[in-house]
Amino acid sequence: MKLRRRKRKHTAARTFEKEFALEILKSDRLRVTILICAFGAVLPVTLALAVFVYEDFQRIFHGNFKSFLVALLTTMTICLACLTLEWAALSRRIRQRRRGYPCLPYISAFVETMLPMAALLITAQYVGPAYALLTPAPFVYPLLIVLSTLRLDFRLSVFTGAISAIQYLVLSLIFISYTAQPTAEPLVSTMPPHIVKSFLLLLMGIAAGAVTVQIRKRILSSFEMVEERNRISRTFGEYVSPIVMNKLLTLKPDLRSEKRDVCVMFLDIRDFTRFAEKRSPEEVVNYLESLFEFMIEIVNRHHGVINKFLGDGFMAVFGAPLSDGGDCSNGVAAAREILLRVEEEVALGHVLPTTVGIGLHAGEAVTGSIGSSLRKEYTVIGDVVNLASRIEKLNKRFQSRLLISENVWHSLGESSNDAIPMGNVRVQGREQGIGIYQLA
Repeated sequence: MKLRRRKRKHTAARTFEKEFALEILKSDRLRVTILICAFGAVLPVTLALAVFVYEDFQRIFHGNFKSFLVALLTTMTICLACLTLEWAALSRRIRQRRRGYPCLPYISAFVETMLPMAALLITAQYVGPAYALLTPAPFVYPLLIVLSTLRLDFRLSVFTGAISAIQYLVLSLIFISYTAQPTAEPLVSTMPPHIVKSFLLLLMGIAAGAVTVQIRKRILSSFEMVEERNRISRTFGEYVSPIVMNKLLTLKPDLRSEKRDVCVMFLDIRDFTRFAEKRSPEEVVNYLESLFEFMIEIVNRHHGVINKFLGDGFMAVFGAPLSDGGDCSNGVAAAREILLRVEEEVALGHVLPTTVGIGLHAGEAVTGSIGSSLRKEYTVIGDVVNLASRIEKLNKRFQSRLLISENVWHSLGESSNDAIPMGNVRVQGREQGIGIYQLA
């Protein structure tokens, strides 16, 4: 059993890893799409500026703006072609539902950081090496670092930041050493400001990597929470209250078999067989739903769990899988409210004339998920269950509606003052009698 459980868990983990890898590829494709749009937008913006402020550009580029524009547009076209190929490769891997190659993201990150470096080298030829560092080209590095978070890989973000910092630092050293303007401002022609900028690029890469770690943790945590919710929902179905469900999700109980003290309720609808013989299946279902709808709500509100439906009734458990310490009180309160509500619904004409019998017994039972790898069910097994069923059947003998065992009576304390002792009663299947009390 443990081997099967581990195998199922391992299979689920592998399935999640595969799907998660595909989602990372989709996220990476989104990153490339953003880069294509961003770099593609540079072309029309640059051309528009060239039309409206041409003279300013001519002064900046010392009368060589046209040749600079041709070199820049050529570089941007090559860059967009490379990004388009990368986008197509990612799309193909996604369609094939295959993981990407581990080394390719590092190669693409290195190639992408070459764009601002190429832009700086081209610009340096026209405005001067040191002044090229003041152009918009270096701002591409932060854009690449921020977008690296979409790859959800700490090492890739740090790698992008480190490559950007190294490239900027090396270019700064080269440009400043070849600066021909002795009158250039120290902010431009000395290394300290550029060293700080390089360091900030590295820090940005580390920060982006830290963000990816947190995003991955949140995704994995959400997946585990969904799996836990699905596990509990599969076990308990729709028959626990939202409060109980939230407690189960918070505590994440181990649903393996264990001994617990519980209070078991059996409820039976009187003369149901005779009623069903004279009605169509649709009428029978509608009748049961009209009763079970408010009965389930009452049991849930009193911290009980509907363990199973029995056709003309159900079995409910108080104290498993969670207990608030007042299991018998909760069971009796739920039973009393159900009887009162049945009377009210009949009086209002919402349900057909109905009589129910309820039996409660408390004791030790084995609880947990029982079944096979194909289907499991949370159930309660033990003598306490059998006795609760037998006690419910005694209602027909005593013409009563609610009977409880001596164990339940002792647990109620002062709230059981209205209980009528029925004596030591022998029940079917037991040699020794059991103390029975009538509450309704």
